[in-house]
Amino acid sequence: MSNTQQTPAQASKGERLADWFDGRVGLYSLAKANLRKIFPDHWSFMLGEVALYSFIVIIVTGVYLTLFFKPSMNEVVYHGRYVPLNGIRMSSAYESTLDISFDVRGGLLLRQLHHWAALVFIMAMLVHMMRVFFTGAFRKPRELNWLFGASLLILGMFDGFMGYSLPDDLLSGTGVRFMEGAILSLPIVGTYLVFFIFGGEYPGHIWIPRMFTVHVLLIPGIMAAALAAHLILVFYHKHTQGIHAGRKNDNVVGMPLMPVYMAKAGGFFFLVSGIIAVFAGFAQINPIWAYGPYRPDMVTTDAQPDWYMGFSEGLIRVMPGWEINFLGHTLVLGVLIPLIVFPMVFLAIWSYPFFEAWVTGDQREHHIAERPRNNPVRTGFGAAWISLYVVLLLGGGNDVFAVHFHMSINAITWFVRVGFFVVPALTFAITRRWCLGLQRRDREKVLHGRESGVITRYPHGEYVEIHEPLSQEGLYTLTAHGQYTPWQLPPAVDENGNPRKISWAQRLRARLSEAYFGEMGQIPKPTAEEYREIAAAHEHHAVAKVGEGSH
Repeated sequence: MSNTQQTPAQASKGERLADWFDGRVGLYSLAKANLRKIFPDHWSFMLGEVALYSFIVIIVTGVYLTLFFKPSMNEVVYHGRYVPLNGIRMSSAYESTLDISFDVRGGLLLRQLHHWAALVFIMAMLVHMMRVFFTGAFRKPRELNWLFGASLLILGMFDGFMGYSLPDDLLSGTGVRFMEGAILSLPIVGTYLVFFIFGGEYPGHIWIPRMFTVHVLLIPGIMAAALAAHLILVFYHKHTQGIHAGRKNDNVVGMPLMPVYMAKAGGFFFLVSGIIAVFAGFAQINPIWAYGPYRPDMVTTDAQPDWYMGFSEGLIRVMPGWEINFLGHTLVLGVLIPLIVFPMVFLAIWSYPFFEAWVTGDQREHHIAERPRNNPVRTGFGAAWISLYVVLLLGGGNDVFAVHFHMSINAITWFVRVGFFVVPALTFAITRRWCLGLQRRDREKVLHGRESGVITRYPHGEYVEIHEPLSQEGLYTLTAHGQYTPWQLPPAVDENGNPRKISWAQRLRARLSEAYFGEMGQIPKPTAEEYREIAAAHEHHAVAKVGEGSH
């Protein structure tokens, strides 16, 4: 009789590898706790995914392009495949970019894929942040994630600027010259900064290598760290949920991460990458061979930055060329003031969640998205900022608009100068009134029902439209949001009868709170008592009309 024991079937290599990791990092318990994690689901969450996937495309294509690009300003004579530039003196950076475009297999496609992905990345981040802003998804506990997102947007803009400046063509060189003039406008330190950045007089010989290091190493490293922190916080806090029945601050209604979200994410990644590849294959962008190499004494016509830098370009172009002498120093206000306004706008974007928390005094956690109409002042601010960006984008391309639409460039410039102050104010006022009107409409729908479009005739001859009462889910959607009461100043005297000292910050907070949540900031939502009274009145009215008709 054999003493050998029967052993189970040999585990596969994948199972053995998983067991190995489980014995060291607790893989099974980690996967069980996180892969079945529930996340809310909404189409707008894909905006952040577009930004993430385009960033991956940027990294992959950027690594490929780095293998062939020469970040050097040494002068060479071009003898390549692009015949119109043969015999022209240029930098090694420009020559290598031409080689990538015409001699490296797939080089031009990868260049355009890299550039288009950068444009999509910044656009997706901007639209994603607009969604977060208008729905109040930046409120506690997501303030830090807002800071990470805003930082990614700003870093992406500056890294994009450096990226399209690296080829050292005439168009990108004009943009670098623009930046050099802006730095020179800084009082006292401007000249020293230019000498430090360019290694001497502009353009120097080390600008391209330094910019290359910052573009491919420093800023992407910071962005990767900020993106990792952003995704960790998204995973921890999850997305905000929409206002629907059954969704509350203390629960999550959605789908599990595995397999639902992972499958959707994989398919969506290939969809985004494919669309960007279609752009790269059919829509030409940044044809550096058409501009020629950079020379400090030349400038291109129709010199325009990428759209996301149009904000700063417009500020510079429409600002009057003012100069003053201050303590023996010439202050170029025509450049210095835009240089101050530009970061102030970013600072306002960064700090807004903390500003609104100060105005409301709200320390609660918020996991339910807010409908934009239910916070008219915040929505007005967001719309005003978008209108300001559009106006300055128009100013940044004033010469192009003037040529293509046969308009006066001076008329466009003055329109932008006036519009800088007028358009955001008008946009804010119109948006706030629009939101208040939508709030009134919601109130009417709750109290009187939805207009059905069906006209009926009572027995006594009166024609009326039938209003259908909303479902319980519809009533919940329109009434579940909270409404703040304006913050009030403390009494002028304390409990001992002594005058109370009230600071200017307290007075400012009271005024802002009144503007946000006073009579001009929101329409009171209907109460349960109002709803029952109106419903009873409607029922009584209908019975009375039927009774009159029967007589």
